[in-house]
Amino acid sequence: MTEQSVPPRDKIRRWRLLSAVAAIGIAAGLAGVYGIAHLRSNPDAAACAPAVKIGQHIAPLAQGELAALTVAHTPFRVPNIAFKDAEGHDRSLADWHGRTVLLNLWATWCVPCRREMPALDKLQSELGGTGFEVVAVNINTRDPQKPRAFLKEIGVTHLAYYSDESAKVFQSLKLAGKAFGMPTTLLVGRSGCEIGEMAGPAEWSSPTGVKLVSAAIGAAPNTAREN
Repeated sequence: MTEQSVPPRDKIRRWRLLSAVAAIGIAAGLAGVYGIAHLRSNPDAAACAPAVKIGQHIAPLAQGELAALTVAHTPFRVPNIAFKDAEGHDRSLADWHGRTVLLNLWATWCVPCRREMPALDKLQSELGGTGFEVVAVNINTRDPQKPRAFLKEIGVTHLAYYSDESAKVFQSLKLAGKAFGMPTTLLVGRSGCEIGEMAGPAEWSSPTGVKLVSAAIGAAPNTAREN
């Protein structure tokens, strides 16, 4: 049977078949392009997936004063912010790779920050150890002795002192969309990826806070402590 003799109905069927095959090919091509683009836009997707999973796991525990905690829904590697330790040595968030971190930015001119410090100090005393640390970075840009004096005055003894007198750490997190005010707190996983974030103060040493952070660490309070 020649092409001219093919019944119109068969021609329509053939055209539909060819169109379907072409559509499948285009869809597959677009999916491949989208997948590559997605990986390029978020190269840390695979590395940060565990942190997102932890965030989803602890989400039901974000209650009471920790109800404002926003857990990560998409993979995000926290910027490797740089600051100084108590001796003036250079430190960065990468120094805590392999440990869970509660990263907190605070200043003495921030009243909610001042009220939050005892809770952070107590949380560090209960859970601080080889697998977890509260890394509280002061961003006072004037009178570097003032925050030290404040911490001594209120009896903070378990938190290590970290500071950034340029306040660039806040700007870095702000540019990343993770800092909008003070205090700013991020719960960071072992690979440096976000588990959750908190805008404003929280009672971190409350039973709810200890339970939530313990779940993120993956250890009960009595096993996470380092004597």
